[in-house]
Amino acid sequence: MKVPGAVTKAAHAAIDKKGEEVVILDLRKQAAFTEFFVLASATNQKQLLAIADAVQETMRDLGLRPKHVEGYPRQEWILLDYSGFVVHVFTQRMRMFYDLERLWGGAARLEVTA
Repeated sequence: MKVPGAVTKAAHAAIDKKGEEVVILDLRKQAAFTEFFVLASATNQKQLLAIADAVQETMRDLGLRPKHVEGYPRQEWILLDYSGFVVHVFTQRMRMFYDLERLWGGAARLEVTA
């Protein structure tokens, strides 16, 4: 699977902040609203914020700003929409509850490691 550099950099920004289970889903054949999801889990709310902030900072360095941001007030699931890709940072509980990997089960999946 060929993944754009910005998507890979977003995934590695999550890993740099100790994000767990970092996965890229290729939605190009399944969805019209975006091409990729980057999924990452955090062990606590402080880490959740650190991961989301690091992704935004990394994307800003590339000249990208999210078109839409959700979830900062609740600190359970933060969504950063960059149009061509969407970054989801979850607490473990929220990731299991929404189970986007199952929902988008037909998508090609790339596990990202450090």
